[in-house]
Amino acid sequence: MILTRRFFPYFITQCLGALNDNVYKNVLILLVTYSQVGDLPFSTNLFVNLAAGLFILPFFLFSAHAGMITDNSNKALLIRRLKLFELVIMSCAAIAMMTQSYLVLLGLLFLMGTQSAYFGPVKYSLLPQALPESELVSGNAWVEMGTFLSILFGTLSAGLIVVYEYGAQLAAVTVVFLAALGYLTSRGIPDYPPLGKVTDIAFRPLSGTYSLIQRTRQTPTIWMAILAISWFWCLGATYLTQFPNFARVNLYADASVVSLLLTLFSVGIAIGSLICERISFGHVELGVLPFGVMGLTVFGIDMLWAIPTAPEQTDFIYGFSAFIENSQHYRLMFDLAMIGVSGGLFIVPLYAFIQTRASKESCAQAIAANNIMNALFMVGSAALSIVLLTVFQVSIPQLFLILAIANFLVGIYVYIQVPEFAQRFVSYLLSHVLYRIKVSGRENIPQQGAAIVVCNHVTYVDALVLMGASTRPIRFVMDKSISEIPLLKYLFRHAGVIPICSPKQSKETYLQAFESIHQALNNDELVCIFPEGRLSPDGEIGEFRPGINKILERDPVPVVPMALQGLWGSYFSHKDGHALTTRPKRVWSKIGVNIGSMVDGEAAERNQLREKVLKLFK
Repeated sequence: MILTRRFFPYFITQCLGALNDNVYKNVLILLVTYSQVGDLPFSTNLFVNLAAGLFILPFFLFSAHAGMITDNSNKALLIRRLKLFELVIMSCAAIAMMTQSYLVLLGLLFLMGTQSAYFGPVKYSLLPQALPESELVSGNAWVEMGTFLSILFGTLSAGLIVVYEYGAQLAAVTVVFLAALGYLTSRGIPDYPPLGKVTDIAFRPLSGTYSLIQRTRQTPTIWMAILAISWFWCLGATYLTQFPNFARVNLYADASVVSLLLTLFSVGIAIGSLICERISFGHVELGVLPFGVMGLTVFGIDMLWAIPTAPEQTDFIYGFSAFIENSQHYRLMFDLAMIGVSGGLFIVPLYAFIQTRASKESCAQAIAANNIMNALFMVGSAALSIVLLTVFQVSIPQLFLILAIANFLVGIYVYIQVPEFAQRFVSYLLSHVLYRIKVSGRENIPQQGAAIVVCNHVTYVDALVLMGASTRPIRFVMDKSISEIPLLKYLFRHAGVIPICSPKQSKETYLQAFESIHQALNNDELVCIFPEGRLSPDGEIGEFRPGINKILERDPVPVVPMALQGLWGSYFSHKDGHALTTRPKRVWSKIGVNIGSMVDGEAAERNQLREKVLKLFK
C-alpha cells in the first residue's frame, strides 16, 4: 500500500504541507521573539498570541464550507488547487521575510490557516476512496505518523533556521521550496470523483458552522468519536505548550531539552500509530482504544513521580547531553514517550471509525466538524491552562496530573455514552487475548443495507466473537436466557440484542422478537440469528429451525452465512458439562470465523442455508 500511486503521492503531499505549516509558523514567531523588532504597533507577546489565534481562526470560519466543497469536488483536483494557493502564499511570505514585513507575515499566516482549514477535510476523506477498508487503519496510521513527525521536524528546523546568520533568507527559500515540492507531488494523486450531490454550495461562515455541528450531533457514535479526538488535541496542545516552562522550572534544563521532550512525544505518537495498525489486524478496531485511554492516564500520572530532584548546585542547568546521561531522567523520558504511544493508539482507530461510519456523501463534512471541535478544544486548552496556572496557582506538574485524571473521566464518559465502544473492547479482549482469531471472507459483509447473518451456535460468547469480526454493528437475535447472563447482560442490552424464546415459554416475547427483527431490517441494519435455536450439545451443526424462513418470507433481504470454528471445548461451550461450570482448560487457542458469499434472500431457505454454513464449518 505505502508505495502505490493511490497512497504515496498523497502521503508525501500531506507530510510536506504539515512540515511547511510548522516551519513558517515557528520561524515567524522566533524571528519576532528574538529579533527585538521595534516597528510593530504592539508588543511581542501580543504578536505571538495573535499569530496563534490567526492560524486557528480559519478552522472556525471555513471548515463547514470546506467540508461541503470537498464532498462535492474531485479530491485530487482540489488538493492541487490548494497546493497552488499555498505556493502563492509562501511566495508572498518569502518577499515579506526578506523585507522584514512582519505584519504582512501575520496576515499571510491567517491565509495559511485558511489553506489548512480547506485541506483538512480532503486529507482524511480521501482515504476511504483510495483504500479498501482492510487498509484504512494502516493508511490512517501512516498519516498520523507522518503528520506528527512533520510537526516535529518543522518545529526543530525553524529553530535551526533562525539561528543561522542568514536565517530570513534561508526561511524564505525553505517555505517556497516545500510549497513547490508539495504541488509537484500532488500531481501524482489519481482522480477521486465527487461523491456528494450538492451543486449550490453557499458560504456561511457562522451559520454554516452551527448547522454542520448540529447535523453531526445527530449521529451519536460519530459525535462521540469527534469529541474524543478533540480531547486528545486538547491534551496534546497543553503538553506541547507547557514543555518549555516544565523543562526550565521542574527539570532545570535549557532549550535543547525542550526539543528532546518534543521529540519523545512526537516519535511516541508515530510509534503508537504503527502499533495500532499491527494490533488492529486489518480492520477498524475500536477495541484498542481503551489501551490508549489507560496509557494516557497511567503514564501521565507516573511522569509526575518520575520528576527528578533538583541538582545540588543551585545554578546548574542541564544541557541536552547532561540530561540524557543522567539515569534519573530515564523514567520520565520513558513515560513521556509512552504518553505519545498511547496517543497514537487513541486517535488512529477514531479517525478510521469516522471515515467508515460517515456516509460517503458527507464524510468530508464529518471531518470538517471534527476540525472545528479540535480547534475549539485547543483554544479551550489554552484558556484552561491560563486559569489553572495563574488564577488557582497550580504548578505545571499539578496541571499534568489534572489532565491525566480528567482523561480517565473522559474515557468513562465516552464509554457510557456509546456502549458500542465498550462492546468492541470486550470483543477485542476475547478475540485476541483469550483466543487467537482468524477471520476469512470479511469482505463478504455488505457495507450498507439490510442483511441477515446466519451462523452456528457453539458458546455463550459467539455474539462477542462475531461482533469483533464484523466491520458493521450487528443486532443479535439471542435466546432470552443467554441475553440475561449476569456478567454479559449489560453489553448485550446496549448492543441492541433481540431476546427470543419459544412461544410456549412466552408468546409475547416470541412475537415481539420477529417484530423487532422486521424493524431492524427496515432500518437497513445487520441482524444475526443462530438458526439452531440453542447451543450445540456436541460441537456439530444441528438442524435449522423454521424461524429463518419466517423472517425471509416477510423481509427477503440478502443472507450472509458464517461459521465458527475451534470454539467447541472452550469454557463457554457444553463440552464435558454445562457451559461456565467446568474448569477452563484452554487459553489463547486458535479459532476461526469463516464468512461466505451473500445468498439471495428471496430464494434462500433453511436447509440450503444450513448447507452453506456446514461447508464453511468443515
